[in-house]
Amino acid sequence: MNSISKHKWLFNRDIIYKILIFIATVTVIVSFLPQDDKFNYQFDINKPWKYGLLQASFDFPIYKSDAQIKEEQDSLMASYQPYLSINNNAEKQAIEKFKEDYNKTLKYIIPNYEYFTQIEKMLKEMYKLGIISGSDMSILRGDSIKTFRLVNNTTASSHNVSQLITVKEAYEKIMSSTSFQLIRTLLQKCNLNNYLTPNVEFDKERSDIAKKDLLSTISGASGYVISGQKIIDRGEIVNEGTYNILQSLKKEWSKKSDSPQEIRMTIGGQILFVSIFILCFMIYLELFRKDYYQHKGGLTLLFALVMFFPVLTSLMVDQNLFTVYIIPFAMVPIIVRVFLDSRTAFMIVCTIIMLSSITLRYPYEFILLQVVASMIAIYSLRELSQRSQLIRTAFFIFVGYALLYFSLELINENDLTRLNTRMYLYFMINGVLLLFAYPLLFVLEKIFGFTSNVTLVELSNINNKILREMSEVAPGTFQHSLQVANLASAAANRIDAKSQLVRTGALYHDIGKTINPALFTENQSGVNPHENLTYQQSAQVVLSHVTDGLKLAEKHNLPQVIKDFISTHHGKGVTKYFYISCQNENPDEVIDKSIFTYPGPNPFTKEQAIMMMADSVEAASRSMPEYTEESISNLVDKIVDSQVNEGYFKECPITFMDIANVKSVFKEKLKTMYHARISYPELKK
Repeated sequence: MNSISKHKWLFNRDIIYKILIFIATVTVIVSFLPQDDKFNYQFDINKPWKYGLLQASFDFPIYKSDAQIKEEQDSLMASYQPYLSINNNAEKQAIEKFKEDYNKTLKYIIPNYEYFTQIEKMLKEMYKLGIISGSDMSILRGDSIKTFRLVNNTTASSHNVSQLITVKEAYEKIMSSTSFQLIRTLLQKCNLNNYLTPNVEFDKERSDIAKKDLLSTISGASGYVISGQKIIDRGEIVNEGTYNILQSLKKEWSKKSDSPQEIRMTIGGQILFVSIFILCFMIYLELFRKDYYQHKGGLTLLFALVMFFPVLTSLMVDQNLFTVYIIPFAMVPIIVRVFLDSRTAFMIVCTIIMLSSITLRYPYEFILLQVVASMIAIYSLRELSQRSQLIRTAFFIFVGYALLYFSLELINENDLTRLNTRMYLYFMINGVLLLFAYPLLFVLEKIFGFTSNVTLVELSNINNKILREMSEVAPGTFQHSLQVANLASAAANRIDAKSQLVRTGALYHDIGKTINPALFTENQSGVNPHENLTYQQSAQVVLSHVTDGLKLAEKHNLPQVIKDFISTHHGKGVTKYFYISCQNENPDEVIDKSIFTYPGPNPFTKEQAIMMMADSVEAASRSMPEYTEESISNLVDKIVDSQVNEGYFKECPITFMDIANVKSVFKEKLKTMYHARISYPELKK
């Protein structure tokens, strides 16, 4: 694969990688956003409204309560007349059957023809009253119906329900007639109930239509609310009228959010909204922090935060859990500021706040509060090395929350008694939860491969195992490391580099010398083992302190940033003493320079460059014959300029101005360390 093809392949891979990150982030966030716009208000009659100002966002009717509708229905149903239809054939068929049975059998039971005519007359009277089935009569009596409409062919007339009789009632009425007292026993043998069938039937279809038409006259609404109209404000008591309005709003809200078209439009809007902000954040990274795409741990952390907080906010809103104001959004800029930088911290927290606000019905207040709190977090916590710093920041954030919210309440309210004191409790809980950022940083360090200032401070403790061992077996190297740490951290402060990182890296840069401490000048006491070694052997011994240091760092699980200081503090430099001595003694031979060259690499961060300069200057200063302002200045200029000329700093982002400032600090510190005196001028004769 040629270089052009390789470059094209890497470019395409990066594009695909970024597209996948974009799609995954948008998908995760949108999938947790509420698809149906729920009415997430809890209220009860005669209780104060605990939310902010509520205004109608659309026109909707004020529905009557169930009790009101039931009362109106009951009132109308008092005049309701169901429809019953008469069956004239039922009477005709029953009388004919009675006559037929009489001629066949009944005349032997009732021999007197006069009784036959009386029975026939009674049957006709029953049918004239109207015989109805017991089930239909139960319906009429159950609904407390007093009158009904009787349909006979094409006409309908009103009648009282009391006129109707059931089959059983008709039978008993005939049997109890005074005309039949003497032949009652004979009548029982005639089975007269065989000739009593319902001739009036319940007309369900017509009755239902009549009932529906009657109930349709009842209006379901008692009023109307116009879009923009105030419904209720915080602290106001929910009376019966307001309760009905809120219930009506809830019902209409549910209707609007449940429609498929509404859901599709909501999802489409959410995808577009989330995509815009994720794209803006990725463009920021592409333009100003492109190197973060190479640091997979940092990139994973950023997008994990971008997904986590909006998802958490969505779940809390969807399940109506507590309030979103207890979520410590200010934790985001603290984490990102500690691990990365302030600008990225501000950009990512703004992105997260905007994405989280989509789940809220009134996001204006939320956005203001969270942005201010995040700015306070960034300004008040430049570096986190002590727990007290985080406590102070949490206090400042609480005060910021409280003051800003109080100012908003003063703007929106004209009555101090209606101030929402519950919010200040939420802010306190938010501040307490913010303190959990301290242990969380340790977890994130291990997961995403970062090194925080807290860890660096712990590592810089000279009582820990590695540094204590160095002070015992290699005291000269230990003192050298302390001096380098002081020089480097002072220089880092001057040029706004990471001073704690430089200090910690300087303390560990020479830990490899603890393997064979006597082979290094600063630890020798009269005897020099190099006198018995060739220049090549001596060079290999000196060079090995870098690889030995990396092995020790690996053994003791030191962070990668510390390992980088160990490998870069000499860069790809040469052990000049042994190389030049070997060259001088063998002028006619071609000396292999690689034998005398450190493995490198050269410094690739500003902090590593500072440490390299401090290491060389401090070591060289120990061999100076005298310490004057001029000699110290010349030494610093000579060493640093030599490193610049040899190209050790070509791969790190340090400027000539930074180097000039670093040299100035070195000169000041060395003069103080060695108490340099001013050279007195000689008197000219």
